Amino acid sequence: MNKLLLTLIAFLVAQCCYSQEETNGQYGRPGNNVNFNSQDSIGFEHRDDAKDSVTVTFRYLDSIRSIKLDYGINDFYKYYPLPFTMQYLGNSGAAAYSFIFSPNTKTGIDPGFHAFDIYKLTVEGAKFYKTNRPFTQINYQLATGKEQMINILHTQSPRPNLNFGFEYRLLNAPGFFVNQNTNHSNYRLYSNYQGKRKRYAAYFFIMNNSIKNSENGGIVKNSYLDTPIYNRRFSIPVNLSFSKNYNPNPFNSFVSTGNQNKDFTIFLRQSYDLGKKDSVEINDSTTEYLFYSKLRFQHTFAYTNYSNTYIDTVLSGRTIDAPLYADWYDTTIASTTKKFLVADKWKIISNDFSVLQFPDTKNTGQYLLAGAKLENIKGTFSPGSKTFFNIVVHGEYRNKTKNKLWDILARGEFYTAGNNSGDYSVYAYLTRFFSNRWGNVGITFQNINRTPSYIFNAGSSFDFGNNIPLAKENITIIKATADNPFVNLSAANYLITNYTYFKNYYQTGQFSRIINILQLSASKKIALTKRWNLYAEATVQLTDASSPIRLPLVFTRSRLAYENLLFKNLYICTGLEVKYYTPFKVYDYSPLMGQFFPQDSSISNRPDVNAFLHFRIRTFTTYLRIENLNTINFSDGFGFTKSNFAAPHYVYPGMLIRLGIQWNFVN
Repeated sequence: MNKLLLTLIAFLVAQCCYSQEETNGQYGRPGNNVNFNSQDSIGFEHRDDAKDSVTVTFRYLDSIRSIKLDYGINDFYKYYPLPFTMQYLGNSGAAAYSFIFSPNTKTGIDPGFHAFDIYKLTVEGAKFYKTNRPFTQINYQLATGKEQMINILHTQSPRPNLNFGFEYRLLNAPGFFVNQNTNHSNYRLYSNYQGKRKRYAAYFFIMNNSIKNSENGGIVKNSYLDTPIYNRRFSIPVNLSFSKNYNPNPFNSFVSTGNQNKDFTIFLRQSYDLGKKDSVEINDSTTEYLFYSKLRFQHTFAYTNYSNTYIDTVLSGRTIDAPLYADWYDTTIASTTKKFLVADKWKIISNDFSVLQFPDTKNTGQYLLAGAKLENIKGTFSPGSKTFFNIVVHGEYRNKTKNKLWDILARGEFYTAGNNSGDYSVYAYLTRFFSNRWGNVGITFQNINRTPSYIFNAGSSFDFGNNIPLAKENITIIKATADNPFVNLSAANYLITNYTYFKNYYQTGQFSRIINILQLSASKKIALTKRWNLYAEATVQLTDASSPIRLPLVFTRSRLAYENLLFKNLYICTGLEVKYYTPFKVYDYSPLMGQFFPQDSSISNRPDVNAFLHFRIRTFTTYLRIENLNTINFSDGFGFTKSNFAAPHYVYPGMLIRLGIQWNFVN
């Protein structure tokens, strides 16, 4: 056996050396001109790299567009779940809202807890993949303060008509102040299948989000930041929780005082098509079946279990801060209370039956849809349980023309009966592709009439005596966009009536006057030299100063980046990122409610300055980021202690270093 193996190795080595001798532009025997197209010639075929490459595309649930994975390295926020437009409370995973206004347009039952939405996987964001080879992507990140993040994606298609995989994300950040730790985990198991004859199709996923966020209510006094005895930030007193001998631990996900939000979803969509069948014989043993749909019957089942909880638990040597709850929430808690807990829980089962008709059998991008949905809802609150239902009718027209120039979408839904009777949503979108130079121009119209989120309802466990009558919110959005290689532009106008909000830590309010918000945005890549580029983004927002919606007049981000390809396969991108927004009255935060609310003190921060170094070698990417260089302080020695504020008494950390890797595997 060993002799046979050595003989084979010697033969392969000899053939390899033999094939590398060059004569007259060919590889073969010396002195001969070998024609590789000849059946009598002997030699190695050139390797086909395409056979060893991977092609991964995905599309969203209700989209007809296939999207390729983005392997670009010029933007850190491709690796980080929190967009650069978000204001968060100083620690990764903490409550956040966007500087760029976007209203809540959800109709029907909405529990109302959205401060942690950005960290969650969603039904709308579910991706269904198609790949020619098993593909795995692993992302791991470490940061100052023992923060860590793990992202894992795996997808494979064992058969051309079947794909399955999973997504997993863990974000753990102990924080820089007492009781600021966060621990979020998310997973999604998914699969999509199409029958061999292409009549039947199914999309399925199981999704879970677990949000654990400790709340400290902010530091007691801002002046403590400059007090020498509090040079360690963990020693600065906070409004909530126990601070003595506090030691951050990334492996401790226990929340003694804070919010715990969980949701679990099972989703299944099945469809069966009627139409014209056809087939193409690939070879004697393989037949490719074709099918042109004319009519589709579609059923969508969804089950969701929500749990939104605030908890304050007594630990050794500590009692619940009853005076704080009396002051902030006008609530009396006995000093002997061991656990203070407020929770809303929801179970929602929906069944949607739809019929789609395709006018053009060879263009699945054009269809008419009509359907009806039944929602069965159970809510569990402090006073007891309640059951609800909703009956919804909906329709849609879509036309992505075969020449790829026009894209038209019009859809609407109306709640005919049930708890949210009278809610509706109308959406229309039109875009035209002109040329590679002028790109796409589009216009969007949307009108929503919605019942305010249930947290504002007197039946919620989070209602502390707010029995004011609430009218339905009405939101109108008109938006125009222009995307081309030169510049990307957008202009939007929002008209909002009966805007519902929290006025303070617990009291609700409704702004009956019309709120008008004008929003103008632009972004552009400017080539300064062959290797240096400037990425500039800016948004201007105008609104009525008397309204409860608080926005910066100007928000900008600029990235000065050196980008180059070195040594044939080393891509590098390094430079500076600067974010700036004009001073405005930033929102305050209610820990118990998990809600932001307007306040009247303006905060003026330094521009955020971050340095970055990203590079990619084939399928391996590394990114290094140094954040908050703007906190540098020379007034009392040298340090990074001149912190920005996210909200009154909520402080961003000093200089912070992030180091991460992303590795793509093809099996």
